[in-house]
Amino acid sequence: MAAGLFEGQYVWHPAADDRRLASVCVDVRAGRFLSAHEALTDTRADFPLRAHRSLVLASEAADSDLAERWLAEEGSSPESALLWARVAVLRALRAADAKDDRAEALERIALTACDRAAVMDRADPTPWVARLSMARLHDLRDAAPHGLLTQPPGPWWLFSHILRLDPWHREGHHRFLAFFFTRYGGSVNAAWDVAAFLSQRAPATSPLRLLPLVALVESYDPSQLLVDRTWEQPQWRSTALAIYRHWLPEASGYRFTPVLDLAYLAHALFMAQCEFEARAVLTAMGPYASRMPWSVFGEPEEQLSRARRACGLAAPGAP
Repeated sequence: MAAGLFEGQYVWHPAADDRRLASVCVDVRAGRFLSAHEALTDTRADFPLRAHRSLVLASEAADSDLAERWLAEEGSSPESALLWARVAVLRALRAADAKDDRAEALERIALTACDRAAVMDRADPTPWVARLSMARLHDLRDAAPHGLLTQPPGPWWLFSHILRLDPWHREGHHRFLAFFFTRYGGSVNAAWDVAAFLSQRAPATSPLRLLPLVALVESYDPSQLLVDRTWEQPQWRSTALAIYRHWLPEASGYRFTPVLDLAYLAHALFMAQCEFEARAVLTAMGPYASRMPWSVFGEPEEQLSRARRACGLAAPGAP
């Protein structure tokens, strides 16, 4: 990871400093898929990178026919099948959230696409992770394993299959946690319980240690008294500082800057009034920015700039 220096403006594109991915996104927007095939083939042995690239490329391709043309022109390969699955899932979720009449048909297409991609590469957890993101559409209710206080039912079987393929799959854990968010019919207590359970299983150097911070942001209610002081509580401050000590040094070895994870950590440290540590995390992000978690608290650029200035760093428009 080499995020580079902040030079006065934020870069919001999710490709961040994966320059190859950023270049491929340009090709995809122009309707070309050859470079996408090469960029995804390069990730077959790197599941975190495969998840990241396939999701970003799907977001670029979802409003075009590129995924379908790729399948038609090249025939089915693990890469073309994966991008089609990712695109189909994005379309199905958008339709469901918009209460579109085509939602059920698009979901059937997405499930077929995920099955096809999974068969094309049985070792790849990514098609299963894509399928997991649709679990909320049917409120899957498998019994929870022992060890959780609330014992929340959910898509545990599907999640367990992903863990068999990759025990620490980052996106898989985040998709699973999202199932328990209140906006998808879950509860604050269930989300906290699942986040704590999953993070405590993970190594201290794993980005999965951030899951409780994600659940905390998700539960944010500005109407509660002194809610912004929550991050100053000893349990949350110690959680953020432990991640800072153990995970942040590992992030420097990643093939791309993990902007979203860094943003959650920087936000938690800033809110906990640990400005020295927050400054180091914001510096590690370089010019790259994500809308979460800042958008929960206001306009994301304003919130990020406020944190940077409080930590003694430059921000757009600052004198």
